[in-house]
Amino acid sequence: MTFTNSDPVTVSFAGLEMEGIYISASGANAVVKLKSGYNICVPESAVTLREGAEPIAKPAAVPLEQNDKLPLLSIISTGGTIASTVDYRTGAVSSKFTAEDILRSIPELAEIARYRTLQPYNILSENMNPAMWQELARTIYNEILAGSKGIIVTHGTDTMLYSAAAVAFMLDTPVPVIFVGAQRSADRPSSDNAINAICSAQAGVSDLGEVVVCMHSTSSDTSCSLHRAARVRKNHTSRRDAFQSIGRAPVGTVSYPDGKVVLADDAVKRDQSALVLKAELEPECGLLTYYPGMNPAVLDAFKGYKGLVISGTGLGHTGTDCIEKIAALVASGTTVVMTSQCMAGSVCDRVYETGRYLLDAGVIEAGNMLPEVALVKLMWVLANAESAGDVKRLMQKNLKGELDVDIRGEN
Repeated sequence: MTFTNSDPVTVSFAGLEMEGIYISASGANAVVKLKSGYNICVPESAVTLREGAEPIAKPAAVPLEQNDKLPLLSIISTGGTIASTVDYRTGAVSSKFTAEDILRSIPELAEIARYRTLQPYNILSENMNPAMWQELARTIYNEILAGSKGIIVTHGTDTMLYSAAAVAFMLDTPVPVIFVGAQRSADRPSSDNAINAICSAQAGVSDLGEVVVCMHSTSSDTSCSLHRAARVRKNHTSRRDAFQSIGRAPVGTVSYPDGKVVLADDAVKRDQSALVLKAELEPECGLLTYYPGMNPAVLDAFKGYKGLVISGTGLGHTGTDCIEKIAALVASGTTVVMTSQCMAGSVCDRVYETGRYLLDAGVIEAGNMLPEVALVKLMWVLANAESAGDVKRLMQKNLKGELDVDIRGEN
């Protein structure tokens, strides 16, 4: 028998008979929401339509109007749960991308701004790639040209830091560009999607003028932090305050529910930058974490790459048996950049003998740059630098807050 979403059904399974609502098929199985609120997956042969019961009607959509007097924000969706809604007839969670859908899910947004929405793609964030970062940067650029006073990018949290950093290097922006996600989906009582979205909209109409990540400041629903795109990391798999600024304080906070935005003194302010897009990237770059006992042959996998970032130990080291392979990579034209696995402090390859050998091999020190950010920056630098010397200069120059200072004051 063929079922449709929201059909009332009876499940006969494991000696039990249970009533519920049909949600969807899963191969030869069916997903059903029971009266208890839990979803179960059972063989579809165990499901029958409940006699005499009518499917639950979907409520008619109430037209929504946006306030033309409020500033215009663009919501650019790439996927994730931040703009999702729950069909309470079935318990199914689905992503919504029109302004009306989002406003119905989170009506508080209508009091902050009016919205234009776009969906370049709808993917799990682990499927993002450099070409998508480029498309995203171009989309943001075009929306700002078209008059948006701020940009909200909804994004899965697992790789949001890569995308945010990539956009930060590719785009000089006069308006706020806010990356926002949700750690917990909208069907959970502890979901953070609504508060994160509301705080991102408040940040979108603020005096901010740079690319940031907006997520819960703590596990409580009292505020969201605005993390500079090139200094943020996801430090927990599931906590709502998983995102933290590394080596510095956030550039701002948004309190909830009053929506007050407080920016740090060093936050880039609105209209301080001209709108500039440099969306070229060199995708043939890699990131390698060194570990004790690593076979130097691992480095052979990066032959032919244009760039390689190594996340080294301590001050920026690998085993000495890797140095010959690293030197060969550099000699073949691969730019090799050294970062540290430590979350505080800076790479310095002048203290120990190993570091000096790495410098002699042609490794570029990356200061206190995060390894993931160094990878994205290297992609951008290799596509935009005019010479090999320019690559080193740009990698060691603070461009978007990724470094505390220009390395060794050379730049």
